[in-house]
Amino acid sequence: MTDFQAFLPDTSFALDVPASDWRDAIRKAGDRLVASGFTTDAYTDQMIETVEKMGPYIVIAPGLALAHSRPSEAVLGTGLSWVRLSTPVEFGNKANDPVSLVIGLAGRDEQEHLQVMSAIAGALTDAKKTEQLAKAGTPDEVRAILES
Repeated sequence: MTDFQAFLPDTSFALDVPASDWRDAIRKAGDRLVASGFTTDAYTDQMIETVEKMGPYIVIAPGLALAHSRPSEAVLGTGLSWVRLSTPVEFGNKANDPVSLVIGLAGRDEQEHLQVMSAIAGALTDAKKTEQLAKAGTPDEVRAILES
């Protein structure tokens, strides 16, 4: 699964949007998953509940949160959302706060969930790519950086 166009369509993006707090930031990522037909609103609630129960472990790198929950009936298809915040928000992760990019991840099953997670993680462990992604102005630019 390296075709980012398939699981990161234009409807998955919200660039430079405000969020009042971490819950609002996750809700914005969830809204993009819903708009793209990947999930129902129930999955957004599940992503928020996951952080409430497990803490801010989803903040996986400085400024970056990978919002997700377990595969469930609220997941209609495997895909991603990409939400860049206009002002970073605190998630409560001392090492990596504040967060300016929230990537929503929905997987229909464990295998697809892990496939998409590893594809995105591979791109995000490259500091140069991460810097480029923070500045990308369009969905096409983001996908081109991820695929390079």
